[in-house]
Amino acid sequence: MVSPASEVTAAPNKRARRPRRALRGGGWTWFLLPSLFLVGLFFVLPFVLNVPFAFSQWSTYSNSIPFVGFDNFVSLWNNGALGGAIRVTLVYAVVAMVVQNIVALSLALALRDTTRINTFFRSLFFLPVLMSPLAAGYIWRGIVDPAGPLNAVIGIVNSGFDYAWLGHPSSALFTVAFIDGWKWSGIATLVYIAGLNSIPKSLMEAASLDGASAWQRFWHVQFALLAPAFTFNIVTTLVGAMSAYDVIAAASGGGPGTATTTLNVAVQQQFSYGFFGTASTLSLTVTLLVVAVAVPLVWWLRKREVA
Repeated sequence: MVSPASEVTAAPNKRARRPRRALRGGGWTWFLLPSLFLVGLFFVLPFVLNVPFAFSQWSTYSNSIPFVGFDNFVSLWNNGALGGAIRVTLVYAVVAMVVQNIVALSLALALRDTTRINTFFRSLFFLPVLMSPLAAGYIWRGIVDPAGPLNAVIGIVNSGFDYAWLGHPSSALFTVAFIDGWKWSGIATLVYIAGLNSIPKSLMEAASLDGASAWQRFWHVQFALLAPAFTFNIVTTLVGAMSAYDVIAAASGGGPGTATTTLNVAVQQQFSYGFFGTASTLSLTVTLLVVAVAVPLVWWLRKREVA
């Protein structure tokens, strides 16, 4: 027999559980509709519309847009524009990813503990992330100018040092990739700090008691347990660098020659020439290249996390 008091207490509990059942029923999906609409309007729809144009001869010099199949890919490959842009994009992305993760992991190890000084330097090293990529490119363009402060500092040790960092094909790509890595290293630093702080201190203390050196503790304990942070940072930095445009446009403009002409820079150049079909072809290539690189990379890094 159920007492009146138990009925009174049961009623509020039933009422309290109703919102939870409503959420489980899919009521929360209404909050996603605005975001899904914007993503579909500004990302999915342009990509879908771009696909047929990639296989057409669309230019500002003709009123018709005939379908040409894979002719755009063939012509871009034969004149070296497609193959060269893919090579530059991959080299640029790998260098930027390596620089960004080495800088970020080094800063995270130095700024792991939450103190006033470390908090100040965390904010300081995060400032480039808040800066416009165009502004970062123009600033570094002045820094690495032959008459800029970088050569002046090196000239203190090496008198008369004069080098055009963005004027030589051998150094221009690595210089711009370094700028990209410097620009976004603040985000990766915070991810590594969060990963380091999630490692139980008891593991580090146990390794110290077993006589492990600082390097051994890092390599066998911290490095292994940072696998989720490595997965996130490596994938996001690599994909982000493969899609970069602003920093390159401001720092080098794709030059000298085609030394820093990545796929996105080549897309802008084709649009400026009025060749919209080949620009769409290059834009589609960016998407295919990102998918071809990111999917196997995520799969391999996720396997490493489990192992």
